[in-house]
Amino acid sequence: MKSVEINYELEKNMEVISQLDDLVGDAVDNVLVDPDECWQPSDFLPDFHNPEVFEEVKLLQKRAEGIPDTVLTSLVGNMITEEALPSYQTYFNLLEGINEERSLLSPSGWVRWSKAWTAEENRHGDLLNKYLYLTGRVDMKAVEQTIHRLLSNGFDPKSESDPYQAMIYTSFQERATKISHVNTGKLADKAGDYVLSRICKTIAGDEARHEKAYKSFMAKIFEIDPSGAMVAFEKMMRKQIVMPAVLMGEGGKRESLYRDFSEITQKVGIYTGWDYARIIQHLVDYWKIEAVTGLNDMASKAQDYLSNLADRYMRLADRMKAPDEVKLAWLK
Repeated sequence: MKSVEINYELEKNMEVISQLDDLVGDAVDNVLVDPDECWQPSDFLPDFHNPEVFEEVKLLQKRAEGIPDTVLTSLVGNMITEEALPSYQTYFNLLEGINEERSLLSPSGWVRWSKAWTAEENRHGDLLNKYLYLTGRVDMKAVEQTIHRLLSNGFDPKSESDPYQAMIYTSFQERATKISHVNTGKLADKAGDYVLSRICKTIAGDEARHEKAYKSFMAKIFEIDPSGAMVAFEKMMRKQIVMPAVLMGEGGKRESLYRDFSEITQKVGIYTGWDYARIIQHLVDYWKIEAVTGLNDMASKAQDYLSNLADRYMRLADRMKAPDEVKLAWLK
C-alpha cells in the first residue's frame, strides 16, 4: 500500500481558512458592489447611441495624442494584466481550503468572493481595452496576441497552493496595481487627458477596496495563527512577488516583453523598485509585524527577517539605475 505524506502545516492553514468563511462572505456583501450600482466601462466611453458620437471619438483621440509613448505602452501592459482575470479566478479556486466542494456554485464565502472579486476586476480590462482601441494609437492585434498568450501560459505566483501565502500575495498585488493606476492617472493628467486620468483613478479606487479586504483577511489569520502567518509572509517575500503578467511574452517572438514593459514602468515612475520596498513596509506596519508575540522559533526568525526587509529593498532601489533607452511595444 502506497503511503501518503501529509503536509500538516497546510492542513492547519486550511482549517484556519475555513474559520474565515463568514468574514469573507460578509466582505462580499459589504465591500464589493452590486453590478447594478457600481460603475461600468460604458460610463467613461463615447455613447454610440448619440448622433454626435464620432465627435466624441475625435475628442478622445485628440486628448490621447498628448500621451507619451512610454505612458501609453505602460497602460497597455496594465490592461493586459487586467485581461488575464480567468487565470486569477482559476488560481484562487485551486488554493487548498478555499473551494472544498470543487464547485463554482458553492455558497461558501470564499467561493462567492472569488467570483464577485474577479467580476469587479473584469471591468478594468474591458474599459482600458476599449479606450485604447478608440485612441487609434495602439496595434490592437499585437495586444490581443499578447493577451491570448498570457492566458495560454497561465499564472503561478509561487504560493504553493497555500491560502496563507495567497493572501499575502493578493494583499501585495492589489496595492501594487493601485499604485500603478494612480501614477498612470497622474501622467495622463499631466499630458492633458483628464478622462483617462479619471479612468485610472477610478480603477485604482477598486483596487484600494480589494487591497483593504485582503489585508483584513490576513490580519485575522495573524490573530488566529500568528506563527503560521509570520512564516507564510517570510516565505512569500523570500521568493519575491512576481507580477501576474510575467509570462506575457513566454513562447512568443519577443520573450523579453515583460522585462521591457517593467523597464518602462520603472523609467517613467509608474511602478518602481521604491514602490516595491514601500509596499513591504506598509504591510509590515499594517500587520504590526514587529509587535507580534507568542511566536515559535521559526516564526521569530521570520519576524526578524521581515522587520528589516523594506530597508534592504530600499537600498537596492537606490542603486537601481533606470535604463537609458526602453523598448516600446504594442504601438502603431
